[in-house]
Amino acid sequence: MDDKMIVYIWDMDETLILLKSLINGTYAECFDGLKDVQRGVQIGKTWENYILDVCDQSFFYQQIENCNQPFLDAFNHFDDGRDLSHYNFSTDEFGPLADDVNKTKLAYRHRLIAHNYKKGLRSILDQNMTTSWESLYEETDFFTNKWHSSARDCLEQCSGTRSQHVNLLVTSGSLIPSLVKCLLFQLDDLISYENVYSSWEVGKLQCFTWIKERFSGQNIQFCVIGDGWEECEAAQSMKWPFVQVDPRPGSPHRFPGLNVSTLGNYLAVIYDQTNKETDETASQNSSNNL
Repeated sequence: MDDKMIVYIWDMDETLILLKSLINGTYAECFDGLKDVQRGVQIGKTWENYILDVCDQSFFYQQIENCNQPFLDAFNHFDDGRDLSHYNFSTDEFGPLADDVNKTKLAYRHRLIAHNYKKGLRSILDQNMTTSWESLYEETDFFTNKWHSSARDCLEQCSGTRSQHVNLLVTSGSLIPSLVKCLLFQLDDLISYENVYSSWEVGKLQCFTWIKERFSGQNIQFCVIGDGWEECEAAQSMKWPFVQVDPRPGSPHRFPGLNVSTLGNYLAVIYDQTNKETDETASQNSSNNL
């Protein structure tokens, strides 16, 4: 039985979701007048408001905006396990991370954020907000020719073919808004909070290095999917395959279109060559020992 594990490392903006290109109109403009640019701008700005509202209401963003961490468990060692059911986050005088006391307070917030992420938005938002959010998702998916639902389908394919395969997110955005985007764009059941990394301060190469250390083993393969130069260069440094997402109509590396079969082709090219070089080296070493 093939017990190979594949770690799929995704960028977020303009890869799994479209947001910036909606807001600045570049997505719709690619269709040469077939899409209403201003409608796309309006959709994007509405998403922007939703993201900020959820960040502030349920994810402490106003309090911890200047305390961005590369992943949510970064301060776990400061968490003393205190029962937070009656803890008052608005009066605990949380401040800059100059001492262990405030690092513990940040760890408390991260713990509750993880809890809210696992519960999902439908347990957090009221019914009116939930209905509006679901309608906006459907409208956006229609406007983008099913970009978001197709991206979700691809994630399902990646993690569903073998139970040990996993989807990770490495985004250049800050951590809390990125977690909220996962929730709003209905990716949270496919990307757990532990698998969301922010490269805002540390860079994507550092995040990729942590991921390689985390998923160490001889039968593990990595594949990076994104639209930017930074993840491309980082993937090349790690000698991992990189799939360049291109949102323009007709591109094969966009949604809908991109699928697990295409990603498999990139994996095969890189890892078959790597295995060939390893076998040739081993054969040469054996000859030298004769």
